[in-house]
Amino acid sequence: MSGFILGLTGGVASGKSTVEACFRALGICVADADQAARDAVAVGSAGLAAVVTAFGTAVLAADGGLDRAAMRQRVFADAAARAQLEAIVHPRVRASLHAACVSASSPYAIASIPLLAEGGGRSAYPWLHRILVVDAPEQVQLARLLRRDGIDPALAQAMLHAQATRQQRLAIADDVLVNAGPLAAINAQVTALDALYRGLSKASTTGKSAGGIG
Repeated sequence: MSGFILGLTGGVASGKSTVEACFRALGICVADADQAARDAVAVGSAGLAAVVTAFGTAVLAADGGLDRAAMRQRVFADAAARAQLEAIVHPRVRASLHAACVSASSPYAIASIPLLAEGGGRSAYPWLHRILVVDAPEQVQLARLLRRDGIDPALAQAMLHAQATRQQRLAIADDVLVNAGPLAAINAQVTALDALYRGLSKASTTGKSAGGIG
């Protein structure tokens, strides 16, 4: 059981996936919000049934699963529909992440939440003990998006502006990992942070034990 849970977030093309991989290589359990969101509306799930009740069968694909393209189109320009979908999916995602992290066997666990700042931050995830933000200058993010996705600059800029600002993410951070250089620099930062979190987790566990004895 893991008693210390870290929230990990970062903007598009910040390098969050690379940081996740570094923590996993150190034996740390990482629960991914994107996967939890897919699971929440998987075929046969209560989440998918709730989506169909709310939006009708037009959002289903031929195989009975959620037609994600149709769903995106439905909620893209309709704030009320988007809020309705989020009310179905987000609580299930939060519950799934919490359960995965609490049951983890690693010294601490990570909940990887790309839209943590946009989704309510600490108030939406009160069980996070600490938040790590993977940060990169906007020009670095733009360059990575252009190289990674082969898109035009206008679309890359729009993708950045659709998310929380860099300042909004940094405002919820306890720790910041700056990812603007080579992989070796990321590894060094992750190694240092891992030592910090192992220590905090141990102190937290010791404190609870001491409190129980008293």
